[in-house]
Amino acid sequence: MGEGTLYLVATPIGNLEDITLRALRVLREADRIYAEDTRRTRVLLEHHSIAARPRSLHAHNEARRTEELRVALAEGEQIALVSDAGTPLLSDPGERAVAAAVEDGCVVVPVPGPSAALSALTASGLGGGPFTFVGFLPRKSGARRKRLVELAPRPEALVLYESARRLGETLVDLADAFGADRRACVARELTKVYEELARGTLAELAKRYVDPPRGEITLVVAGAPDLTATSDDVELGALDGRIRRALQGGQSPRAIATTLAEEGAPKRAVYARALALRGRE
Repeated sequence: MGEGTLYLVATPIGNLEDITLRALRVLREADRIYAEDTRRTRVLLEHHSIAARPRSLHAHNEARRTEELRVALAEGEQIALVSDAGTPLLSDPGERAVAAAVEDGCVVVPVPGPSAALSALTASGLGGGPFTFVGFLPRKSGARRKRLVELAPRPEALVLYESARRLGETLVDLADAFGADRRACVARELTKVYEELARGTLAELAKRYVDPPRGEITLVVAGAPDLTATSDDVELGALDGRIRRALQGGQSPRAIATTLAEEGAPKRAVYARALALRGRE
């Protein structure tokens, strides 16, 4: 049975003042601090006059570091784990280390604080209800398209991380999969000097970010519209057969919506319905 304690310490996502008193105490008192990027963590520690020297724990050495961490916990050490910024494990390394600590019977303690995902969600104008944290989309095109098809009909807000370099491409992909008029928010450089929250449709944002911006990006995308709330005269359920046959024939949701809209069906609702049916196929 392990006697040590592993603290998962949330650190600032930009502004170094965004750290709790408890987090500072834990970092001062810890026997060891493991960090994804020791250079960034040293800046934080020096800013708050903490003399500890962090050790690296990242994607390339997590297996080795986990064994080292297990031994230290078994000897009763108090260990703090931090990521580059924000809350550990959210699209960051550390999952293996935490699982090992739990398996060994050690105490694992969250020290809550900043999170880019939650900060973007609350300020986006699209949050307040259920949401799904997506993290980074797959880089390979096939896996990426499959994931977007799965996500398109989800009714809750979606929170994604993306690199500034791929932002424009991702917004285009989202517009193609979710519909150009789906609402979204690009949260850039949160809590930093050049913080920016750009809100609009996916099409508008894709046009705005044709040229890659600088900084760290969090995306919030509105959930799919609630089709049960539509008051249109056309019953979408009666169109399901036609929509399914069109999908099986290789037509895109956008083309199906355009065709049925010419017959009087509500284009936006049909498009969302086609996305939902395609996701179930």
